[in-house]
Amino acid sequence: MRGQRAPDGLKRRSARQMGGRPRIGLALAGGGPLGAIYEVGALCALEEAIDGLDFTACDGYIGVSAGAFIAAGLANGMTPRQLCAAFIENTAAAPDRFDPGALLQPAWHEFGHRLRLVPQVLAGAAREVLLEGRSALGAIERLGRALPTGLLSSERFGAALKQVFTQPGRSDDFRQLRRPLVLVATDLDSGEAVPFGAPGWAHVPISQAVQASAALPGLFPPVEIDGRHYVDGALKKTLHASVLLDRGLDLLICLNPLVPYASDRRSTAREDRSRRARGLARRLGRPAGRALQPHIHRLVDGGLPLVLSQTFRALIHSRLALGMKGYELTHPQTDILLFEPDPRDAELFLANTFSYRQRRHLAEHAYQATRALLRERADTLAPQFARAGLRLRGDVLANRDARLLPEPGDTRLDQALRSLRRSLSQLEARAA
Repeated sequence: MRGQRAPDGLKRRSARQMGGRPRIGLALAGGGPLGAIYEVGALCALEEAIDGLDFTACDGYIGVSAGAFIAAGLANGMTPRQLCAAFIENTAAAPDRFDPGALLQPAWHEFGHRLRLVPQVLAGAAREVLLEGRSALGAIERLGRALPTGLLSSERFGAALKQVFTQPGRSDDFRQLRRPLVLVATDLDSGEAVPFGAPGWAHVPISQAVQASAALPGLFPPVEIDGRHYVDGALKKTLHASVLLDRGLDLLICLNPLVPYASDRRSTAREDRSRRARGLARRLGRPAGRALQPHIHRLVDGGLPLVLSQTFRALIHSRLALGMKGYELTHPQTDILLFEPDPRDAELFLANTFSYRQRRHLAEHAYQATRALLRERADTLAPQFARAGLRLRGDVLANRDARLLPEPGDTRLDQALRSLRRSLSQLEARAA
């Protein structure tokens, strides 16, 4: 997490500098289902701990890939807790309840289209080799045209989103939203980033824009919109935050779920000693204490999956770091706060980016990690939030028993009492 104080004097003055109400924006990066799970947990922690912060009433939203899914829900008035009920707990009423099967539908239409190309492609390859004397390698490359561009279909996912966004009080039309929303995808044929929701692009349905922004090449086929094909918006940039910053914000809150892992050999040695001590305690019949967070000694020992994960995360994070430095220079009037996992957090690193099975555990982990970060950096963050008319609540953060999700074995009465206490605490804060 980082935060920058914005010096005065810039080409475009912010609302705060002009004596108006501070303007707050939200930028959400991607990261597959894991990214969406992390963002839900982190957003719940932030909104509960910061008095005056309402993520359904931001002055602008921008979402990329999985972040587009979350941003579209918030802009449509769905609170982080409602998103948690729909996406993490599956306790929301239909049609808000998320069905993970919507992301696991084979791309039958794409398979059929490519299968129909096989005779034509084979004939062309044979002609090149047998009649034109070209190399077999060139013919093999030609056969690539018959391979599907994605394994899974996002059509059912898009249809489910459309049903959610067309409920009373919501809209699948960017132009009908009360707050500006921009969802970024990449034009496959030009490589250019396209800001759906911005002028000239607002006619595209929000549900279809989310589909396009989250269409990771190889996993989902490109999404066709107005005769053009679009893929994951993270191909160009990680956040695309300048789209919001150009609106003259006072505070921009950014969430990035994916960071490269940073191994700490000293903590590894400490954990080895602690693990041996716990093993001895178990053999002696003593309590072993709380479970240790997983740790990775050397990424290479994890084989190709960990090496590829680290490479992918390092690439997107280096672009993000470069972009953040650029934002500091081009928009010095805005406080920019970036929240992301601790690079030493092996639990999030080892989690499958595309897994939905461990969503409850990982969302709780993100919630608790964000609260811990707010406690750790309260002295720095409190003044930055205060400049935007917000207050970091030390009393909320001091409650170490707070949870995002009910503990196993909780009764409905336990859950209701916890929710009531949380609501009363928020009302007391507003009345103070």
